[in-house]
Amino acid sequence: MNDVLDLERYPIGSPESVNAVRLANRCREEFAAHGVFNLDGIVTPTVLARAVSELEPLIDRVGYRHARRHNIYFDNDIPGLEPDHPSLAQVETVNHTLCGDQLVGTVVEQIYEWAPLAAFLARVLGKPALYPMADPLARVNVLAYGPGEALNWHFDRAQFSTTLLIQPAESGGEFEYRSRLRSDTDPNYEGVARLLRGQDSEVCVHALGSGTLNVFAGKNTAHRITPVLGGRRRIIAVLSYYDRPGVTFSDAERIGFYGRAA
Repeated sequence: MNDVLDLERYPIGSPESVNAVRLANRCREEFAAHGVFNLDGIVTPTVLARAVSELEPLIDRVGYRHARRHNIYFDNDIPGLEPDHPSLAQVETVNHTLCGDQLVGTVVEQIYEWAPLAAFLARVLGKPALYPMADPLARVNVLAYGPGEALNWHFDRAQFSTTLLIQPAESGGEFEYRSRLRSDTDPNYEGVARLLRGQDSEVCVHALGSGTLNVFAGKNTAHRITPVLGGRRRIIAVLSYYDRPGVTFSDAERIGFYGRAA
């Protein structure tokens, strides 16, 4: 993995080393304070170029065009909310998705399957262990956004999300997030409505660089990718880990995100 990741700068493969302990502590502090941390440029430029050359033809040939209107919850039935509540306002998402079964043998799969990465994330997030997802489609995805395409406001199902930016857009395609907009005990529907109206002053914007590993508390942090501008696709990998083995999506969830159940 030394020729894929910058393990001198980020020594996650040597967890007992002084620099690795410092790195884990720094990431833990950032995550606790802000609900997010980044490992900028962890993938080497040469490998990023190889990843783009692997993924672009796959996106063109077998990428699933995921286009739908949805609310921030990806769920139209929220107990206690009337259908016209402003926190259920509809937004639109368009991207092109590659599933785990289409990424076999790629650099992205190699990084996802590297056990020390999951072990590092577990240490930072205070988990006894983290496991790759068992779902053959959802375990690792690549999302591509062309001109005018975007991932709109949403919450994640998992407590945290891990992404790896393979290629940024020429412009646009920025990562926007609002940390701790809700909690497990307070859904903060009025705050969600303010966000969707563009009235939340605590929204943060981060233009991630190529090869950045981004980890954030996506369950209660609202986030989106702004529309891509220019001719270059934004390509990002989503690496799904859970604190228990055997996690899968339902057939309905697979069909909603990937257009197929198997």
